Amino acid sequence: MPMLEKVLIANRGEIALRILRACKEMGIATVAVHSKPDEALMHVKMADESVCIGPAPSTESYLNVPAIISAAEVTNAKGIHPGYGFLAENADFADQVEKSGFTFIGPTADTIRLMGDKVSAIDAMKKAGVPTVPGSDGPLTDDNERTLEIARRIGFPVIVKAAAGGGGRGMRVVHNEAALINSVQVTQSEAAAAFGSDVVYLEKFLQKPRHVEIQVIADGQGNAIHLGDRDCSLQRRHQKVLEEAPAPDIDEHLRQQVAEACVSACVEIGYRGAGTFEFLYEDGGFYFIEMNTRVQVEHPVTELITGIDIVKEQLRIASGMPLSFAQDDVTFTGHAFECRINAEDPQNFLPSPGKVTTFHAPGGPGIRVDSHLYDGYSVPPFYDSLIAKVISHGETREVALARMRQALDELIVEGIRTNTPLHRELVIDRAFQAGGVSIHYLESKLED
Repeated sequence: MPMLEKVLIANRGEIALRILRACKEMGIATVAVHSKPDEALMHVKMADESVCIGPAPSTESYLNVPAIISAAEVTNAKGIHPGYGFLAENADFADQVEKSGFTFIGPTADTIRLMGDKVSAIDAMKKAGVPTVPGSDGPLTDDNERTLEIARRIGFPVIVKAAAGGGGRGMRVVHNEAALINSVQVTQSEAAAAFGSDVVYLEKFLQKPRHVEIQVIADGQGNAIHLGDRDCSLQRRHQKVLEEAPAPDIDEHLRQQVAEACVSACVEIGYRGAGTFEFLYEDGGFYFIEMNTRVQVEHPVTELITGIDIVKEQLRIASGMPLSFAQDDVTFTGHAFECRINAEDPQNFLPSPGKVTTFHAPGGPGIRVDSHLYDGYSVPPFYDSLIAKVISHGETREVALARMRQALDELIVEGIRTNTPLHRELVIDRAFQAGGVSIHYLESKLED
């Protein structure tokens, strides 16, 4: 089956450059779409063709589906890669791409819908044998007594979640019976306003869990593999800050058992492409929370410990080819970390757009930097503040961490503020060095 000849990259920044590099390596022609202020992005300069799809607001450019489809038509692109964020998990976009005669580089629209709704996703995972958080096993009704009974069975504290929510929005923790019914009603109202659906469900609220996720790739032809796990517990306001692979201090038998369940789930739902199963992990238990049906920001740590290029695999699968690897071909070597470098004030975390006067990327053994920065590039104020990912790899966790410390010391970004000082603090933090901090650790540390 022939490889896609030309791919339109429907994204910006470091992930757009990452996709472009994979395409170039595979001999695939590239089309960069961009907003007006993004015409100076590195991947736009390097692409075979570029098309301006609108002004600065993302609703008029990167979320403008007709403009993206039109750009694919006029450039005669064959496939569209959504990257992450923007339209990457938008089932209607995937539908329109395919109906317009292009290949969506990702799962089918039906799969995105299935996994995008938390209730249907949890139901599908239970059927596939993936461990889930004790909960209401479906939406709450207006039967208050039933809701109270469910909460008593689960045990307080519980968390009320919007089925269509995400990114830390549409959820409320409840510590006792007295507050439950009102909390459910308030969350329903907020969910209806924010997501267009008032469906909510109930789950056990885990007190100090870790965030552990499992990377999978499936070809939609009955073949699926996992590429191990990652620990993404260092978070601020539900946004990941620093990730590592593999997750430290997890029983190997349990790790393997859960990863195999994820692979079975992929086969069960007919999954196609790269995906990530996200879990809360506490006291030796994995609890499924959601599946991301796209490439993740933190995919490089997995690539470094496996040697497998996840984006190239996405492109092959979208071209109709079977997986290049069987599970037995996957070997795990060493440990890797990723620090997300954002254009933001390290004290108050306010965005810090502006002109980058000097950019020096670190190097040395085991260091990778994914960034679209260059001297003279101006970081716009309109989009996500991620400007670089510094990734380290070593034969042990200690070596990888030592290399990351050195890399952060070498990193130079002048002209704007970045959160590099925070990362320099984190990689010498004793609790983090020991491994296994909870998802609440960073926010507690920042409050001290």
